[in-house]
Amino acid sequence: MSKNLVIVESPSKAKTIEKYLGSTYKVHSSYGHVRDLEKQNKGIDIEKGFEPRYIISQDKKTVIDNLKKEVRKSDSIWLATDDDREGEAISWHLYEVLDLHSKDVKRIVFREITKKAITKAIENPRRIDMNLVLAQQARRILDRLVGFELSPILWKKIQVGLSAGRVQSVALRMVVEREREIENFQRTSYFRISAIFFTQEQHSFKAEITKKIESKDIALEILNKCIGAKFFIETIEKKTTKRNPSAPFTTSTLQQEASGKMGFSIAQTMSAAQKLYEAGHITYMRTDSNHLSQEAIEDIQSKIGQLFGNKYVEVRQFKTKSKSAQEAHEAIRPTDINKKNITSMGSSCERLYKMIWIRTLACQMASCEIKRTTVKIPIPNTDYAFVGVGEFIQFDGFLKIYTEFTNQLLSSFIKNLLPALKEGQELNLEQVESIQKFSSPPTRYTEGSLVKKLEEMGIGRPSTYVPTISTIQNREYVIKEDRDGKEQNFEYLFLKGDKITEKTKTEITGSEKSKLFPTSTGVIVSDFLNKYFADVINYSFTAEVETEFDAIASGSLVWNAMLKEFYGDFHENIIQITETVDRDTAGSIRKIGIHPETNEDVLAKIGRYGPYIQIGENPSEEGKKPKYAAMRKGQMIDKISLEEALDLFKLPRTVGSYEDAEMTATIGRFGPYIKHKNKFYSLAKDYDPHTIKQEEAIYIIEEKRKADANKYIRVFEKEEIEVLNGRYGPYIKYRKKNFKIPKDKEASALTLEECEDIIKNSPTKSKRKRKVK
Repeated sequence: MSKNLVIVESPSKAKTIEKYLGSTYKVHSSYGHVRDLEKQNKGIDIEKGFEPRYIISQDKKTVIDNLKKEVRKSDSIWLATDDDREGEAISWHLYEVLDLHSKDVKRIVFREITKKAITKAIENPRRIDMNLVLAQQARRILDRLVGFELSPILWKKIQVGLSAGRVQSVALRMVVEREREIENFQRTSYFRISAIFFTQEQHSFKAEITKKIESKDIALEILNKCIGAKFFIETIEKKTTKRNPSAPFTTSTLQQEASGKMGFSIAQTMSAAQKLYEAGHITYMRTDSNHLSQEAIEDIQSKIGQLFGNKYVEVRQFKTKSKSAQEAHEAIRPTDINKKNITSMGSSCERLYKMIWIRTLACQMASCEIKRTTVKIPIPNTDYAFVGVGEFIQFDGFLKIYTEFTNQLLSSFIKNLLPALKEGQELNLEQVESIQKFSSPPTRYTEGSLVKKLEEMGIGRPSTYVPTISTIQNREYVIKEDRDGKEQNFEYLFLKGDKITEKTKTEITGSEKSKLFPTSTGVIVSDFLNKYFADVINYSFTAEVETEFDAIASGSLVWNAMLKEFYGDFHENIIQITETVDRDTAGSIRKIGIHPETNEDVLAKIGRYGPYIQIGENPSEEGKKPKYAAMRKGQMIDKISLEEALDLFKLPRTVGSYEDAEMTATIGRFGPYIKHKNKFYSLAKDYDPHTIKQEEAIYIIEEKRKADANKYIRVFEKEEIEVLNGRYGPYIKYRKKNFKIPKDKEASALTLEECEDIIKNSPTKSKRKRKVK
């Protein structure tokens, strides 16, 4: 009987697939990519038509050796990597590295890991699609060329250690430009006026003037016109509207929804989706298609009828919005629509699955029918009128599944209800209020909304969103964080009876949650690239490149011809900028002003550990050493003032005294801290070393001592051995290495000799006994 070797990317996927295949099949994993471009000379021979030079990744040599052994024992090889360009490329690299030219090799693909899908794939093998491989190769080479030639420029002109990437730099530009829009936004104020009316039957409802009122004077004039006025309903307009369900999930909409509803990062979303896919619960999670198979639609219809009745069924086939959608993939959906919940996979997976299950059912359900009533109530002797709007759900349609399987109430989907009203009906005015409002700047991006923007502009693909947004954060060009709002005063006018009350109230506005903010380094890098390499990080160019990759994948464009057209001008520009632009012009150094006492230059710079301020030249004529101070969180090189810069040199700062010893606050390489009795206590983000008070510093010291008291079980200081409490129980720490305590040992009773024995006999990679000095 012939032996079949199936090679997949993921070991988790291998376990699932092996359940569906007979004993004549063995499933092994490549653990993702097995080869990449070598580092030297970019790994590309440009003179030979951008010929790539691939090498086996260091961490995959053992994997390849094991796969070669399995290949020798097998008659047929089934390459079952993912059904996209990356997966196709992995199959081709395996074909080459495992030397499968003389073997019976079949390429199979599937979009879901179910017995039916695996069986169908086995029955319909194909060859490796070299057009897809070349499209992936072209992307990899282009990104290598851009990264390897732009990054050294950043090292020379801005700061050692910086790097640039083709798509990542475009995403950074978006974040920086949005920040500039917010900084330059000119706020304007206006007033909103609303009223509460009562019918003769004492039913109340709210109505408002839909126009923005330009000034307080006009608002006061309107309120005065309401005093003693008679109010009648002039018109009542009724119409029925429909609300349709959203399309099934694509990669980007899944990331956006999980970010907005559950607070997931896009990396967290894709990690959970990957696990769900590999366990066979959902279809492939990297897709830009809204398409559902006919078979899936029929299963969904049947489930909706079973749950709610056939009147809730409305078959839809959604069109994919993305013009650049790649292969004819399905949307993300459950593989078994009858499975409402999954268990034993962790909270993130279970919540994400439930969201996918609900959205998939909802997309094939009937529209919600809403009856909307609009009443107009003129204000006598003015051109203004109050408008009341009420909604009533005549048929809940797809909303049924949200109210049945989430905590969402039906009332949350409508504006408000109106009592029974008729034209010409007189109303009693209860009160009128006018509140000053302010125009809002554009909102900062979240990870989800940045993905949405990239997709709208045709930049990137489902497989690139996570690495793109993760990279700009890992490089510390962008930070994701929460920021508190600020107090804002606003005018408030209130009419009750014939009396108008005027007040100034305060509210907190502008709070931010999980928003993306550019750092000083990010701004400088983005501005530099935008100034000298505008063509490379141009939005339309980046989108056009994606279209060219699609053309290579379809076989209508030659991959290295596309690279040649790009590389010539790009490389010439690299040479020119290297020779003509200095660090001052690049924007990494900014002269803020002159020190008022020493007459030395005060400079803002980018350093290895971030932005900082320098006083004095390096070196100075008098031999004086410059002074340095790290910039505070949120301060930007291009914005910091001379006064703000000089304030940074007030550290280290004496905070007060505790236990007859001085406490000082300062900033070190790893952030702000308090120093007390030669011990260091890190400051949480809620505390600023420039403003922290004595009692706050004492609190931090005491809390750290309490935590340490719970952490340390035994300490043998001379021998550098500690017995500690850890997240997973007690353990021994010796010279920055941790050692597991045997189950039959009591941590608190361990002697020095027992600890040394545990360390000596602890297993190591080389299986040699440790020496404890």
